[in-house]
Amino acid sequence: MENNVAGRGVRIASAALAAGALLVSVAACSSSKSSTSAKSSGTTSSAPVSWSTAQSATAGGGMDALVAAAKAEGTLNLIAVPRTWAGYGAIIDAFTAKYGIKINSENPDGSSGDEINAVKSTKGQSSAPDVVDIGNSYALSGAQEGDFAPYKVATWSAIPDAQKDAGGLWFSDYGGYIAIGCNAAKVGGTCPKTIKDLDNPAYKGDVALNGDPTSANAAFEAVWAAALANGGSATNIQPGIDFFKKLNSERIFNKTKVTPATVQSGETPIVLDWDYLNLGNAATLQKAGITWTTAVPSDGLVSAYYAQAVSINAAHPAAARLWEEFLYSQDTSAGQNGWIRGFARPIELPAMQTAGTADTTALAKLPAVTDPTPFAPTPDQVSAAKAVVTQKWAAAVA
Repeated sequence: MENNVAGRGVRIASAALAAGALLVSVAACSSSKSSTSAKSSGTTSSAPVSWSTAQSATAGGGMDALVAAAKAEGTLNLIAVPRTWAGYGAIIDAFTAKYGIKINSENPDGSSGDEINAVKSTKGQSSAPDVVDIGNSYALSGAQEGDFAPYKVATWSAIPDAQKDAGGLWFSDYGGYIAIGCNAAKVGGTCPKTIKDLDNPAYKGDVALNGDPTSANAAFEAVWAAALANGGSATNIQPGIDFFKKLNSERIFNKTKVTPATVQSGETPIVLDWDYLNLGNAATLQKAGITWTTAVPSDGLVSAYYAQAVSINAAHPAAARLWEEFLYSQDTSAGQNGWIRGFARPIELPAMQTAGTADTTALAKLPAVTDPTPFAPTPDQVSAAKAVVTQKWAAAVA
């Protein structure tokens, strides 16, 4: 996941399809064929259940059967999920506390591409990722390439149709808006509020992206935000590339790899990143005496989601499915509210607000964004934009 000041490696474009869910007003290990008898809530079956193919908890005999099978596996393999990203640390701890399942977290600074490569290359190994948390273009391509196992969580109906694969191969989880994070003490006291504000000689060497946009989700979406601010659209990301080419020629663009150390030291004092990461960073940096501000640019309002998928080669297929159930649960200590507490907008937020299950205290800390015309590119537009950036970015900022 992206290397933000909280630490997440590079990943590429998450679901920016139907961004309306972001716009709600906010004032013992088993083999990969692990099986158990299907028995839950009074439902029994004499046939063993293969959790590597079960497409829902009900299909496997119910939640009791799923929990039992996952506990028997005893382990869950995650990849590219740093604890400091969108509240994941607390979510991971809550899952382990509830089920006693050990979590192996590999390559926390990895990319969506790294995740997909791992799914393909570790088939049959005990270290194989069980699930992935990836950007939309990788969710789409991974589904097409057969990397995922279909699965539908119990709260499937609360996930908007545009934010999931109809067959359950992937489903959006949380999202936010591209925002400008800034250390005013390092930039002369005035932080930029809009994308166009970045083109200022006063910010020479200051403006950094969260990774390389050819592979990093946040950086890719930031280029799209720059495109919108300069006459671009869902079908034209070129103005965003041109904008950063200009910043680079003016030596405003800072190509340093953003890390907690570069932010805290002031080496990367202005960072385009997700609003939930900038807000989380602000809380962390405050402890070091650093004031980090967050501005959602009105001239480049871009929102997007990441997506979950169960690996077709999951080493722990029951634990993988139980993890997804936990992430999409609206319980107080589970994933959906955990993401709110991590300053992100969970995919089920509208349903949660209707049901009264959202953490309203945490929700009030999210930026109130007025977005009358949500940026919502289609899958084909996302793929096309990715291709343009992949082809032209390196030359633009050489």
